[in-house]
Amino acid sequence: MKLITEIKTVKNMKTMEQEKIKERLYSLDTLRGFDMFWIIGGGLLLQTLANFTNWHWLNVLAEQTHHVKWSGFHFNDLIFPLFMFISGVAIPYALISKIEKGESKITLFKKIFRRMILLIIFGFIYNGMLKNGFHNLRFASVLAQIGIAYFFAALIAINTKSLKSRLLWIVGILAFIAFAQFFVKIGEYGGNFIPDKSINAWVDQHFLFGKLYDKTFDPEGLLCIISAVSVTLMGTIAGTVLRNKEYNQSRKTVILFVMGTVLILLALSLSPVYPIIKKMWTVPFDLLAAGISVSLLAIFYFIIDVKKKRNWIFFFQVIGMNSITIYLGRKIIDFGHPARFLMGWTVPAFGDISNIILIITSLALEWLLLYYFYKKKIFLKV
Repeated sequence: MKLITEIKTVKNMKTMEQEKIKERLYSLDTLRGFDMFWIIGGGLLLQTLANFTNWHWLNVLAEQTHHVKWSGFHFNDLIFPLFMFISGVAIPYALISKIEKGESKITLFKKIFRRMILLIIFGFIYNGMLKNGFHNLRFASVLAQIGIAYFFAALIAINTKSLKSRLLWIVGILAFIAFAQFFVKIGEYGGNFIPDKSINAWVDQHFLFGKLYDKTFDPEGLLCIISAVSVTLMGTIAGTVLRNKEYNQSRKTVILFVMGTVLILLALSLSPVYPIIKKMWTVPFDLLAAGISVSLLAIFYFIIDVKKKRNWIFFFQVIGMNSITIYLGRKIIDFGHPARFLMGWTVPAFGDISNIILIITSLALEWLLLYYFYKKKIFLKV
């Protein structure tokens, strides 16, 4: 009897593992790694190559690795919201699937709350808490925004029974942000899109603790966080489409492309009267970022999970499966130092091209560290 029970347990474990493998999206880890690649040195490498060659097409691409100063959109402005969108795509796989298997919402609530707190703390560490303490510390951060937005998006996702309900939440959040940014005026603040006179600036100055990144406002401020919840929630819509067993893979790809196209066109149609501003997370910015994100997901999904062309993805997978580790690690470890130690001799030998060699070496060291973690199955799971 005991042997039969153990056999059943082993079979159940194998079944669960098979379901986990079956449900895993190779495209999602690859897209996350592709996104992080530009943060950990890909953008700098492209800029350095453009400066060295002065080729027009490289200069055009390199321009996209810089943030726009205020209004407008470059590829670099996509990196952060793309990561948030991807975290939303994972919610149906990581959380909703557990509800379907009988796990309680209270257990999941504790899990996502813990994740939010840890990311806020990691954000403090990134901003220098361990080095300088809380004195003049910037409380807002990229990691805190990811954690808080994920928490509320996940909370909404696990408590809504239909996509229609989730869509209403998205519309409600975007409508709230649009109303606040257009119509709420307090003294000289609000009703405009001037950096230090917007309603975002007023809210951050009065309710956001700590130092503000741009002195009069913060690009990861309170209204920005609320706005960013919509991008993460739009990711949950895409994730739900991908998990839908009634759709074949081709249909899923088409749905994602249509979603992306509609969101991009909607953002561009609003932009003449409602500017695309990342530092304020305006509604057109949310729509454009989500539209491009879902379009990229459709491309990666079609190539990797539908056509199964995976011989190129391992490099990005290694980065994507430990993305927060390398994001924090680069802040703590100067990978340029060992790169200069190993390849510093190229500076007098190769002149200007040595900068390219040093950046590639630094990238290689970062990747090798992540590869070591990958082989040892060490993952920072938050």
